[in-house]
Amino acid sequence: MLTNKPLNVAQARQMLLDALSPVSGWETLPIRGALSRMLYRDIVAPFDVPAHTNSAMDGYAFRIADLAADGDTRLAVVGTALAGNAFSGIVGARQAVRIMTGAVLPQGADSVVAQEHVRIDGDALLVPPGQQAGQHVRQAGEDLARGKPALAAGQRLGPAELGLLASLGIGEVTVHRRLRVAFFSTGDEIASLNRPLAPGEVYDSNRYTLFGVLTQLGVDLIDLGVVRDHPAALEEALRQAAGQADVILTSGGVSVGDADYVRELTSRLGDVMFWKLNIKPGRPMAFGRIGDAWLFGLPGNPVAVMVTFHQLVVDALLKLMGCSPLPERPSFKVPCVSAIEKSPGRREFPRGVLFADGDQWKVRLAGNQGSGVLSSMSSANCFIVLPETGKDIAVGDLVDVQPFNGLI
Repeated sequence: MLTNKPLNVAQARQMLLDALSPVSGWETLPIRGALSRMLYRDIVAPFDVPAHTNSAMDGYAFRIADLAADGDTRLAVVGTALAGNAFSGIVGARQAVRIMTGAVLPQGADSVVAQEHVRIDGDALLVPPGQQAGQHVRQAGEDLARGKPALAAGQRLGPAELGLLASLGIGEVTVHRRLRVAFFSTGDEIASLNRPLAPGEVYDSNRYTLFGVLTQLGVDLIDLGVVRDHPAALEEALRQAAGQADVILTSGGVSVGDADYVRELTSRLGDVMFWKLNIKPGRPMAFGRIGDAWLFGLPGNPVAVMVTFHQLVVDALLKLMGCSPLPERPSFKVPCVSAIEKSPGRREFPRGVLFADGDQWKVRLAGNQGSGVLSSMSSANCFIVLPETGKDIAVGDLVDVQPFNGLI
């Protein structure tokens, strides 16, 4: 159902996530081809990791019951345990075994003392008091227990997850199929690259911005180029995109101007759920559906494209890709060294530069904050988040910052 009331970020995000569910389909890939993909099924550990109780340190394995409460304890060293070459005997009373990191803990021993904490006296080992039972010992299965989930369905596979799969001897993994995203720019003033600009034209930066963020997400791209502000051309582009893709991303054409047709066409061809946000920049953003494809109609201004994409579209695409749970969006408060004018009633996202000043993090504005000034995104490393109820920011006031690193 269409709402004409501008939505705040939380309302729009909830409406998006409530409407969306992961696309159907899966594929099985070698783990080296599965980086950044979403796991389709749980991975259950086929064996304990570590497979054997072992030493976490280079040192000596011994029985804690043999140690005296006061003074050094003299133990006889009866052998050596190496990683991949276990000690075959049993550690008896007042005995110790030289042991290396990762080596199987010998039978009879229950603790390890680090080599730098002992003294050698001839053939004897002198262990000081104060050792703790089980110290420097990694128990079998303490990382992953056999038969228990090692990775949950919906988890995004990063470098650590690939290594974990390999540690379990798993060379192939089943993941959600790639999301198919069609995208295009709209506007008679938009010029493609590699030709001179005519009067009043601007080069198409939005398509390249979207190419970058979508490539980072790992989706399949369908680039439909630049579509002119003509209802028939836009309708054909939307129909083509809906027939090929799971998601349609447009930039421009969603505000209330005479030549802004995307929202009107989406209403006629499918359904629009909302088209106005209570934010700056990025007020005109449409969300709806055409056929089986979800449509995100982004603003035309370059910075507004990036703000709305990062604040709303990223999580929507991740959900469609099968990611669960969605990643938390990091945010924290730091002093602001720039004065910022803020009108109440809208959530604003100035671009900022987060920097270290001695032992304290601070933030400053990243140049001109106009919604068409893309250099403010290039020179920034964070959003400064100013809430709807906020007031002007004075130098030294605490503000919420949202680092770019981690948004995708």
